Amino acid sequence: MGRQSNARERLLDAACELIHSRGYGSIGVAEICAKADVRKGSFYHFFESKQALTLEVIDGHWRRQRADWVSTLDGEGLERLFRDQAEAQRLSKDSGGAVNGCLLANLALELSNQDEVVRTRLEQIFDEQVDLVHGALRPGAERSTARALVAQLEGMVLFAKISNDPAVLDDLWRQARLLMT
Repeated sequence: MGRQSNARERLLDAACELIHSRGYGSIGVAEICAKADVRKGSFYHFFESKQALTLEVIDGHWRRQRADWVSTLDGEGLERLFRDQAEAQRLSKDSGGAVNGCLLANLALELSNQDEVVRTRLEQIFDEQVDLVHGALRPGAERSTARALVAQLEGMVLFAKISNDPAVLDDLWRQARLLMT
């Protein structure tokens, strides 16, 4: 029996880290392969293109994040979700020296006018986020309120990224509550 390779997972992890910290356009397949310690030819064994890899990075990231969102919204609720997202940006700054923002929103900003396949997938995920938030609101709340809450969250994370200051998120929940009144 041959040995098992984890090259595919290393490529996905390396791509996720690089895309999250530096963006899609500033990295290439060779850099992803170098970070993953995988030969470039192996990359094309697993993925037909950088776009295909990116779609898998997006789906894997959302799968993990979605599980956290569902668990949090079913348990402690919307306030905890917002506070957790702010804390993730603080941890990013503390561990890596920079507020990286939201991987999904970063890609949406960078690629929405360049890559229809990626744009469509990100739109589906953001719609799903809105649905999850909507389900956590009081009965009868409008879906537009949930959309405004997701936009508030993503927008404030963007401002924290721009200023490289997670303190921008200190009153995120207070601001979000105003949208629900």
